[in-house]
Amino acid sequence: MKNMTRRELLSMTGKLALGSAVAGIVPQSLLAKEQQPNIIFILTDDQRWDHLGCMGHPFLKTPGMDRLAREGVHFTNAFCTTSLCSPSRASFLTGQYAHNHGVKDNLSAWDDEKNRTFFDNLKEAGYRNAFIGKWHMPGKMPKIKSLDRFITFDASGGQGYYYNCPLIIDGVRTERPGKYITTDLTDYAIEFIKEKSPKPFCLYLSHKAVHSPWRPPKDLDGIYKNEDLSFLPKETFSFISLLSGKAIEGAPPFKTTERNYLRYCESLTAFDRELVRLLDELDRLGITQNTAVVLASDNGYSWGEHMDVGKREASEVNLRIPFLVRYPKGIVNPGRRSEGMALNIDLAPTLLDLAGAAPKKDSDGISLKPVLLNRKEKVRESFLYEYFKDYPYNVPEQFGVRTESHIYMTYWGRRKDAIFDVNKDPGYKNNLIDTPQGKSMLPEMKRLLAQHLGGAGHGK
Repeated sequence: MKNMTRRELLSMTGKLALGSAVAGIVPQSLLAKEQQPNIIFILTDDQRWDHLGCMGHPFLKTPGMDRLAREGVHFTNAFCTTSLCSPSRASFLTGQYAHNHGVKDNLSAWDDEKNRTFFDNLKEAGYRNAFIGKWHMPGKMPKIKSLDRFITFDASGGQGYYYNCPLIIDGVRTERPGKYITTDLTDYAIEFIKEKSPKPFCLYLSHKAVHSPWRPPKDLDGIYKNEDLSFLPKETFSFISLLSGKAIEGAPPFKTTERNYLRYCESLTAFDRELVRLLDELDRLGITQNTAVVLASDNGYSWGEHMDVGKREASEVNLRIPFLVRYPKGIVNPGRRSEGMALNIDLAPTLLDLAGAAPKKDSDGISLKPVLLNRKEKVRESFLYEYFKDYPYNVPEQFGVRTESHIYMTYWGRRKDAIFDVNKDPGYKNNLIDTPQGKSMLPEMKRLLAQHLGGAGHGK
């Protein structure tokens, strides 16, 4: 360094002092704007919490999701607050329980006037936003002004098709002959990521996979056909499922339950292959370090548990969801598994917290950022589960509260209320409600349920 004159030294010192003074009066959000992360939220459909390779599945290969778990934080006790597509999707977007956002079932419409999404707050914080994929909420297609791109579909009642699914691209219906939808949506996602812009981006990538009727791409169809399925609950097998009167929503009737399960896994492998492609693109663009990637599912799924093939009944396999967060610049000690309870309603407050955006004042969820920074292991002691009647399905309206050790469920109709030990009895087979233990627990569980319901005006 060259020798400075006294005048040059004083000048530099003054500039440093001025800079420090400015830092003291300029909002931190403005000073840190260059450090705002890009955000990618990836939503799968009907994916069980334990259907990842890193969770020890006997044969399922998911290198993409395994990479997110290895390089991020894996929330192994994550849940949806309503185990049904439309209500859960609205909860991700709003950070609210179903009784607050109003999408109570697959028939109640999304209200554009009432519901404010986290996209609005991100837009105000300088983000460009895209929603690409499955919307699947009743009513007219929403008009979310804070979206720069909106690509979705309404075929098959909003479920879409695995092949040849027409897309509505920024309001224009476009045929997609020969396209496999998981790949098609990923193509558009990568196109959005690659757009040149000085602004950070938020991409909401919502897949059809792995909702029924399952259809993997041709090169993956049958890759698991020789796998041993003896690890599945005995109730999974077709003749028992048929005798119990259970049907798989949307599945071809000529397919056995076992074959449908294998196609479910093959379709999930197809999704993971596209996830790998997207993550590789982030690497190629050099933006991996400053991109927060969150992956979750709208709800879980039963494959024989409780004589059920579906998702509507309150059970561990239906409530629990995969929830992975990778953000290299914003995670301490990556590769951790967090056992604290995380929820779908936590997505909105977490993303806004990571972005330095204004929080949603109407959110029921809690930011998980302290967990990502390894400052605390859990953010809650209990949460509300609610399921409103969804015609024509013969599942009673039900509400409950789950703690780290137990769940208390109350039902409309003749079904008996229940308390289950979720650790010792994850299959929810031993109702403790009439036992001395259950009777001693009941007043506190009722108090917690009433507290979570607040003024919602439902429940017994």
